[in-house]
Amino acid sequence: MRTSDFRWLASAMVLAGCSGGQGDRETAAANTPSAPQAPGLAIECALAGAQSFSRDCTVEQSASASGTILTVRHPDGGFRRLQVTRDGRGVATADGALPAQVSVAGDRQIEIQVGDHRYRLPATIETP
Repeated sequence: MRTSDFRWLASAMVLAGCSGGQGDRETAAANTPSAPQAPGLAIECALAGAQSFSRDCTVEQSASASGTILTVRHPDGGFRRLQVTRDGRGVATADGALPAQVSVAGDRQIEIQVGDHRYRLPATIETP
């Protein structure tokens, strides 16, 4: 089945824990009290053309006048903003000139590629 045969319910994006991720941060803080804590939900990413994914990025969800914005933060301080769409694509870039390429990466996950960075996000995927 082609990726274009899937319809993503953008409004049903599952980003549980995105509202703060307190449980994970509190556990990490108890183990390493001096380590800075990244906000948001930890996600897998493969940055700068890396072949393998690692859980080094985080994602935060916020509302804007144009809809839901996901901010993916890189461990080096860089970030990418993605706009949740309602047209079946899942997400699109909210900043910059590079387009987001979205594909299904599992039962409840999508993979987004922007330039040479790739991200895996939890999502609800429906077939038409």
